Amino acid sequence: MKKALITTALLAVLGGGAPLAFAQADHDAHHGGASAPAEANAKLAEGTVKKIDKSAGKLTIAHGPLESLGMPAMTMVFRAAEPGMLDQVKAGDKIRFAVEKVGGALTVTSLEAAQ
Repeated sequence: MKKALITTALLAVLGGGAPLAFAQADHDAHHGGASAPAEANAKLAEGTVKKIDKSAGKLTIAHGPLESLGMPAMTMVFRAAEPGMLDQVKAGDKIRFAVEKVGGALTVTSLEAAQ
């Protein structure tokens, strides 16, 4: 197994991406890899909308840990990926959302009402 991982890593570094995909599939099968919907849900953070600034296209959110970014819980301002997102929520709403770095700015790329 160790030799296979080293070979796969070496091929990936040298440009052979296909063996890496096969190694990941083998790893997931061995460890019961997560399904795509479960992975997507795991990336959503929970928070409460504190403020909406439509003119700036930003949301202030008090959120739990952002595991995808390695950030602890805090309140901060995020850019909205699409202006329509700002019309979906109001201050006080509990939400689940995804954040990515887009053009150097932390950006809410999806959001939904928390249940």
